[in-house]
Amino acid sequence: MKIVVAITGASGALYAQRLLDHLDPVEHQVHLILSSYAHQVLQEELPEGLRLREGVQTHSLKSMNAPFASGSSVCDAMVIIPCSMGTLGRIAHGHGSDLLLRTADVVLKENRKLILVPRETPISLIHVKNFELLLLAGATLIPANPHFYHRPQSIMDVVDTVVSRVLDHLPIPNTLSPRWRAEEE
Repeated sequence: MKIVVAITGASGALYAQRLLDHLDPVEHQVHLILSSYAHQVLQEELPEGLRLREGVQTHSLKSMNAPFASGSSVCDAMVIIPCSMGTLGRIAHGHGSDLLLRTADVVLKENRKLILVPRETPISLIHVKNFELLLLAGATLIPANPHFYHRPQSIMDVVDTVVSRVLDHLPIPNTLSPRWRAEEE
């Protein structure tokens, strides 16, 4: 599977790091795009830097030569994690002014899997309308809302509840987070 991971300037770089930790470039083609503000957030939130597994291919935001920027060579899935509301809004309205936005546009028009992980609160009516447009266009929205029924013991446990759901929707098998148990009879 060819997977594009994009990181925007929304807070939540640890979500992206954990996703990248669990995407194996031996099993999948993994491509990475950073928005212009992602660099600043990564510096603040991951002071030791973003760790990339060998084989992850990085692409310049300004390049339009990446193979997945065209419908004739589309990727299988794109995950924008975390996804800022600005990026979400530009995608919802069809703006394709850089590689990240163009790739999202191509993924939608080619009916491939686009997963957006917004991490902002509160949300406004404008955000809700952009959510609606994206859902109607076929995107999957997985807000960074962790669950706590498994009594997480660390920040990583909390983050993994969200990353596990992203992997489920790719679909990539994982055991990052405990599953809800069926009701005992």
